[in-house]
Amino acid sequence: MALPTRTYAIDYSMHRLLPILIALLVAAPAAADLYTVVGKDGVITITNKKRRGAKVLYRTRSGKRSKTKRAKAKRKKIKGPALADARARALRYEDVVNAASQHYGLPVALIWAVMRVESHFKPRALSNRGAQGLMQLMPGTAGDMGVKDPWNPEQNIFGGARYLRILANKFDGDLVLTLSGYHAGGGAVDSVGGIPYEQTAEYVRRVLNAYYRYQKQLPIKAP
Repeated sequence: MALPTRTYAIDYSMHRLLPILIALLVAAPAAADLYTVVGKDGVITITNKKRRGAKVLYRTRSGKRSKTKRAKAKRKKIKGPALADARARALRYEDVVNAASQHYGLPVALIWAVMRVESHFKPRALSNRGAQGLMQLMPGTAGDMGVKDPWNPEQNIFGGARYLRILANKFDGDLVLTLSGYHAGGGAVDSVGGIPYEQTAEYVRRVLNAYYRYQKQLPIKAP
């Protein structure tokens, strides 16, 4: 069912998760592309109506693209040794991700998606702002999540999953707000009632793309 044409800063109904048994159960995406628009007040809202200045947040598979562009995207997605290397790295953490998913009631595909965007499954990843490890935890967040060694893959994955669960509870299971909080902090999301920064909107788009892809095929599976 397609979304009605409207803009909204908080009601991301296409990505609303049902908090049943404390689990994140994401609804299937509706047949509509989503765009972000920065208002005069600086608040970033989401709309399914394309208009001037709007940037793509999520594009459905039915979105119009030329056959050439689709073919190029498909080739780029599956070619080269980089994909095999990423899969080999991901395989090391399969048991840990499954355990964290079960422990915190999170979709396994969501943990994989966040890890893919954050670190590309590299346990020694370090951002220029100091985020560390597979789930790119800032030192303060790692401490709050009980992570003593952020370079330990198991601790890092469980710490990131715990943070996702806390944010999901805070935002009533709203996946877009949860991911925005993971990227920018829950306080920043609260301050604007939605996605606080354009960089965060891009981050959410990337994680959602990976998430929907991993719902069909996890990164540990060969294409």
